[in-house]
Amino acid sequence: MDLTIIGSGDAFGSGGRLQTCFHVTTGESTFLIDCGATSLIGMAREALDPAAIDVIFISHLHGDHFSGLVWWVLHSQHVLRRERPLTVVGPTGIEARYRATADALFPGSGDKPLRFELQFEEHRLDRPVNFQDVSCSCIEVSHPSGAPSLGLRFEAGGKVLSFSGDTEWVDGLIALAKGADLHINECFSFDDPVPHHTSWKVLQDKIALLGARQVLLTHMGVDMLARAGEIDDPRVALSRDGLRISI
Repeated sequence: MDLTIIGSGDAFGSGGRLQTCFHVTTGESTFLIDCGATSLIGMAREALDPAAIDVIFISHLHGDHFSGLVWWVLHSQHVLRRERPLTVVGPTGIEARYRATADALFPGSGDKPLRFELQFEEHRLDRPVNFQDVSCSCIEVSHPSGAPSLGLRFEAGGKVLSFSGDTEWVDGLIALAKGADLHINECFSFDDPVPHHTSWKVLQDKIALLGARQVLLTHMGVDMLARAGEIDDPRVALSRDGLRISI
């Protein structure tokens, strides 16, 4: 399993970072985890082919995590002239939210016929979503977004990658990350409490509980970026746009 960070930033692009998007390849599949508005820009920077993506998994329905789907679909239609299906897996209501957002940004585009099949599937807490060699399970986290916000766990080829999504600390993250080869956790602030987000002050005492081989911090705000150099824990790494990790 190979990970490329397309975007590691918060909603505001703090530090000049792009919005959340992770590119993952396994033995059989190539997929994205989240698709912020800047995802195509990041893909171009990393010389990665959007046409190779078969499925996009969305953690929650905030614009910096899912609105890039609008540009992604238009690009697939008009630039790539895609013909094979594209699957989007997201929280309850993902299809309706996508179509409403597409119509708001590009009127009439939400239901416009496409040359390829755009398929939507919803995450379920009671069973994983399986796609090719990838199994994706989820937990509900604490981050209001007008639909369930989720932490995601991916298993493929004997490797495990987990992602908190955006959330304050919830104990469900322990089961989500248990035994993961890499756990990606949002860490918006260093020590200031921010509603429905995680701070390093809270997270640092939870690293052992997570039980992952390595924890990668992402979605860092201005305060966190300014003090990230103070983190001295060999179990913890810091994300950046363009970082590539072999899992």
